[in-house]
Amino acid sequence: MTHRTFRRTRGLVATTLGVGILITGVAAATPAAAATPTVSCTSAKAGLAAKLKKDITAALATRKGTVAVGLYDRTTNTTCTLRASTAYDSASVVKVTVLSALLWDAQKHHRALTTREKSLATAMITKSDNASTTTLWKQLGMTKIRAFLTAAKMTQTKPGANGYWGLTQITVTDEQKLLKLLTAKNAVLTDTSRAYVNKLMAGVVSSQRWGTPYGRPAGVSWHVKNGWLSRATHGWRVHSVGTFKGGGHDYAITVLTHGNSTMSYGINTIQGVAKVIHRDLAAS
Repeated sequence: MTHRTFRRTRGLVATTLGVGILITGVAAATPAAAATPTVSCTSAKAGLAAKLKKDITAALATRKGTVAVGLYDRTTNTTCTLRASTAYDSASVVKVTVLSALLWDAQKHHRALTTREKSLATAMITKSDNASTTTLWKQLGMTKIRAFLTAAKMTQTKPGANGYWGLTQITVTDEQKLLKLLTAKNAVLTDTSRAYVNKLMAGVVSSQRWGTPYGRPAGVSWHVKNGWLSRATHGWRVHSVGTFKGGGHDYAITVLTHGNSTMSYGINTIQGVAKVIHRDLAAS
């Protein structure tokens, strides 16, 4: 997603008065009286949950902003969460949902994607192209997008209004549900559809391979989609969702952040979390 397309594309929306009015009150900060959320982990592997909880907590100890984390490893039945139901403006992370909805709808009509749709999907995922996303978002429309979210049981995801897909409200819980659908056989997405999404997420341009893949061991395959968006409230939103397989593990990581002073600050926060997750799983 270039800065030029970032500025000009209506779908993602940088800071504008109109959008500020549109989503006033959405994803408000946690009330001061609420207890500070803590990392929660469970695992079938002895000692792994405690290690992950300690290391993720330490990675975030000095970081500013509001961070949500999700980890699921099928192999060891390990789950970690932090602020799992806190809503964030999606930025470009929603593009994985858009592609999944497109494929789901095509499945229902027993058809393959057209050449045009494949071209748009490839640009949307591998280059984070905004114009392609806007075209597919409009093609699908709210009815089909909501129908896919229902099928995927992504009940916490709220599509952005008036074409503003980048302001879709997402949570760690729902992003992890989607990543699970993309990495195991299920009744929502066919094996062919899953393979297509994973192929594009493995083909992201080199400048956008930051985030959750950071620190992964050699030989562990990766699939990633990142998102970044600056607005007047909550500063930079910087997100990364990724799936990984190898070294005896099969896992998905979601890290959502806002309240970052710069995009780079958000990236560093995400990578600090990803690094310890990869390390702890590799050692288990």
